Amino acid sequence: MSRKLFGTDGVRGRANSHPMTAEMALRLGAAAGRYFRRGGQSAHRVVIGKDTRLSGYMLENALTAGLTSTGMNVLLLGPVPTPAVGFLTRSMRADLGIMISASHNPAEDNGIKFFGPDGFKLSDEAEAEIEAIVAGEIALAQPGNIGRAKRIEDGRGRYMEYAKTTFPAGRRLDGLKVVVDCANGAAYRAAPEVLWELGATVIPLGVKPDGSNINAGVGSTHPEACAAAVREHGADLGISLDGDADRVVIVDERGRVADGDQIMALLAARWAAQGRLSGGALVATVMSNLGLEHFLTGKGLRLERTRVGDRYVVERMREGGFNLGGEQSGHIVMTDYATTGDGLMAAIQVLGAMVETGDTASALVAQFDPVPQLLKNVRYAEGADPLSAEPVRRVIAAAEARLAGSGRVLIRKSGTEPLIRVMAEAEDEVVLRDVVDEIVAAVETAA
Repeated sequence: MSRKLFGTDGVRGRANSHPMTAEMALRLGAAAGRYFRRGGQSAHRVVIGKDTRLSGYMLENALTAGLTSTGMNVLLLGPVPTPAVGFLTRSMRADLGIMISASHNPAEDNGIKFFGPDGFKLSDEAEAEIEAIVAGEIALAQPGNIGRAKRIEDGRGRYMEYAKTTFPAGRRLDGLKVVVDCANGAAYRAAPEVLWELGATVIPLGVKPDGSNINAGVGSTHPEACAAAVREHGADLGISLDGDADRVVIVDERGRVADGDQIMALLAARWAAQGRLSGGALVATVMSNLGLEHFLTGKGLRLERTRVGDRYVVERMREGGFNLGGEQSGHIVMTDYATTGDGLMAAIQVLGAMVETGDTASALVAQFDPVPQLLKNVRYAEGADPLSAEPVRRVIAAAEARLAGSGRVLIRKSGTEPLIRVMAEAEDEVVLRDVVDEIVAAVETAA
């Protein structure tokens, strides 16, 4: 069953433009409600969280109207991290969880992500079924079966208390100074409070959301803000989250940035040494650096690669019984603790390693030397398909032949934006730049 509305991470787009309109959100809510009430039972419930975008109010109200129209009872969490929605969906015995967020995208965008009753994101097949319901006639509930909606005041607190339990038992963060950049997003209250309650001296950054400043010059897509604060305050560690706090990058005490690959390398090595790494493998996407793969091989561990998207990482983890995975961009999935990427819990694991080993952040989050990697994005017009153009295919084939045995090329469409992502890795940085620039130029001509 094909999907047009759903991308790699729910439905996403520019607010007040298709598909991110109030009308579509209402239909999505009604379709999701009908999908989860196919058996006709009553008393079904859904939890809805959101980040700090202005359009979140509009989409929250529209989704609520659609869901209650099909008999779902709605529990509104307010601004909470995406992983909190996954956690609370399962904890509160909800049939469905919804997060309203466009993650690391600018404030003008928004998105709708769905979680099943087990707290995991819905499968491609389930999303396709919901999309099919959207396209048809949606059966509404009888007047007496219309659902109710209410605000839940303790949702964030429940998540915070759980997050603290993932820190090593009997340990504290006393004496550590930590910068936490919340990207003016969903974790602007939860993350600083959790770290402070664990004992750290906390320097908060990006904690003044106004509806339009999410991810603006702060957060994991702009780690330079966190790095500057670390240097200014002489902090031991910087934590840079994205707008919905499902991804993180770490800044060491020298102000150097460590991406998801380095965080995963640290956790995989530690967990393997402790006998905690299920299956002797880490699951990551095709975007992860070759250096990570070489590092794991040297430890006697495997790297299982998937297509891009944390949902596909999680699917492979569940299929293979693995408990650690993620993306270079900073989604770190630890299924012992969470059902999706959790930036705060990943940062807590890094802090736990610092406390238990006594090592500095710089000693822990530089586990391997990455193979030089270059990524460039090319925007293309709606309806265009530049990757199918013969000149583009010839250039890509030539690049692959040039790097055979010494690197690799990865070209793909973004699942959330009209972008072609051109990535290559090679030991020779001159060759690397040449290869990427040639492909970019060909794609731009065809776009």
